Amino acid sequence: MPEVVDADGAVTALGQSRAGRTASAGVAVRYGGFAGAAGLEHLVVLGHYGAERWDAVTGTVHAAEPHPGVAAVRAELPGFLDAINAWRGTWIEEKGRAVAVHTRRASDPQAAFEALREPLAELANRHGLIVEPGRMVLELRPPGMDKGVALAEYLREVGAESVLYAGDDLGDLPAFGAVEKLRSEGVAGLLVCSGSTEVADLADRADLVVDGPAGVVALLTAITGQLD
Repeated sequence: MPEVVDADGAVTALGQSRAGRTASAGVAVRYGGFAGAAGLEHLVVLGHYGAERWDAVTGTVHAAEPHPGVAAVRAELPGFLDAINAWRGTWIEEKGRAVAVHTRRASDPQAAFEALREPLAELANRHGLIVEPGRMVLELRPPGMDKGVALAEYLREVGAESVLYAGDDLGDLPAFGAVEKLRSEGVAGLLVCSGSTEVADLADRADLVVDGPAGVVALLTAITGQLD
């Protein structure tokens, strides 16, 4: 059977993730130590592609009801992969509001990724979900929300005049598109790729490529230094 891993995910704030995973808003706040932090009184953290939202003003996570298709897919997926003889080297990650199949450990990760795309898309569609491809990972999640939608809605809500968006995976492309559209409407925007040779599409569209998460931190530190 495929290995099943229960993972909290990684820090995600306004679409930025670590290790290519999308976290719940609560996990992001806990990992980041954001609650009650001085200077972050107006921070908003969006998790699971914007399906969850935490804000420092209330200290509360707001989220829609879970999509029933996620539970159905979660129960069916191990046997599904076994039946199509595609489980070798793959592993399943539990993500709360989504479930993902990773192929990085397969003997040929890219071949396994491509072989699974269509069958997993059919499985997702049967339960009212969609497949979000990433770096050697296929995530089955509810439709209707992505990082681009979440980012654009939030920026319009607060009347933002500028935005910096940093991403490192294919799931960040909709957010890149949202920033590009906002720039055409007069909003100043900077697109940053948290460097990876695996996501050339992201790097090609970025205004700036930095050396992974440490590079993003260095960039933000330099910007805040100028603001001070």
